[in-house]
Amino acid sequence: MDQQKIDIKNIPAQVEIHKPDPANKVSYNARNRIYVRAVTGIHQAIRRYIGFLSMAAFMILPWIQYQGQQAILLDIGEQKFTLFSLTLWPQDFTILAWIFIIAAYALFFITALYGRVWCGYLCPQTVWTFIFIWFEEKIQGTRNQRMKLDRDPWSASKFAKKAATHACWLGFSLLTALIFVGYFTPIWPLFKNFFTLQAGFWAVLSVLFFTFCTYGNAGWMREIMCTHICPYARFQSAMFDKDTFTVSYDEKRGENRGPRSRKDKNYQDKGLGDCIDCNLCVHVCPTGIDIRNGLQYECINCGACVDACDDTMDKMGYERGLISYTTEHSLAGKKTKIMRPKLLGYMLVLTIVTSAFGYTLYNRVPMELNIIRDRGALYRETNEGLIENTFTVIISNKSQQTADFNLSVVSDIPFNWIGLEQVTLNGGETRSVPISLSIDPYSIEVGKVNFKIKVEKVGDADVNLINKSTFYVGH
Repeated sequence: MDQQKIDIKNIPAQVEIHKPDPANKVSYNARNRIYVRAVTGIHQAIRRYIGFLSMAAFMILPWIQYQGQQAILLDIGEQKFTLFSLTLWPQDFTILAWIFIIAAYALFFITALYGRVWCGYLCPQTVWTFIFIWFEEKIQGTRNQRMKLDRDPWSASKFAKKAATHACWLGFSLLTALIFVGYFTPIWPLFKNFFTLQAGFWAVLSVLFFTFCTYGNAGWMREIMCTHICPYARFQSAMFDKDTFTVSYDEKRGENRGPRSRKDKNYQDKGLGDCIDCNLCVHVCPTGIDIRNGLQYECINCGACVDACDDTMDKMGYERGLISYTTEHSLAGKKTKIMRPKLLGYMLVLTIVTSAFGYTLYNRVPMELNIIRDRGALYRETNEGLIENTFTVIISNKSQQTADFNLSVVSDIPFNWIGLEQVTLNGGETRSVPISLSIDPYSIEVGKVNFKIKVEKVGDADVNLINKSTFYVGH
């Protein structure tokens, strides 16, 4: 009977616990390629939806025609920016300045509230990078398959997959470059002339340059643009505070890390937290960081690690939110303050500059008036004994439609007008109109008289401009 006994070996219930290395805040090397793993979830669905809309807008807008011309055309050569019914000239630089200021403060406001969500959801670098990764996944396979393909020796199959991937990258880069250049030159002739080899030197050079930039940035540099070149990553921390929502790891709940069975309900008794150390949060990160090491400037707040972690928590039967959009105060058990001085300050400034932009745009007169005196002589005496001054009235029609304009002098003194009193200008046309004013020298006693010239649009008295000038008498 004693020979039939089975010896029992006591195995202690211990598991290997993985803790983050405090000295290793950056867990990747920028010179190593990052293989981004595909992930699904609410945040990635939102990101793809927003990316699709922004990409569609970028691709479609330059093709839209408005009143017989390209709706959006930033013609640098003609120094004219057309935005549907609005035409901006160099003199309208203040309007462009307001637009840039509004965009800057809107970015500051969003960053103070939700971190780098612009980088993760709308930045062109991110949108194009994910498109290029999509090509990789469709041609070369999943993350593990792509890693294996790169390790395998060169073969016909590997060459075909690599060639197809780069061909798609180059093709999409060329399409991107053509459409981008189409914002600055008429897009229909650009496409036609480019593919029929009739495009001009500068047009071809611009298209090839932006093709190379897109191919290099989205295909090769990728996260290096975000982590080493983009200045926004460097100063964004100045807009963060402990109430800013950022992608964060709940260390109190997650540590200590370690693998375990799904059926293991007593893992906390073994000193384990909810993190099973699957590293999916690292595999799906487009910048290759480990969010469990804390907030890092490389994080673009795309939420990929949030979706990956939530999916793992669902499979393990744990509560979601181990990695989530949260604040430092929330993680510390304190109340998050949404409305705080910094955010209110950005909101106030944004409201002021937006109002100023609206006021400037509303009061913009779609015409321009300049008066230039004849520099050859201040005045001259006519055969009738009148004193005459000569001027050049420069009128610009800043609208897109042909319009008639009336010219007149505004003064208490009865000037005689010699020259055109009505001119017709095409949309965007500038005309120099020579005129002369004369007066009886005995009707005034001073040597010079101030007066005004008024230009008024026929049929719309609200569209008018008045400029001052001086009439010299000579006594």
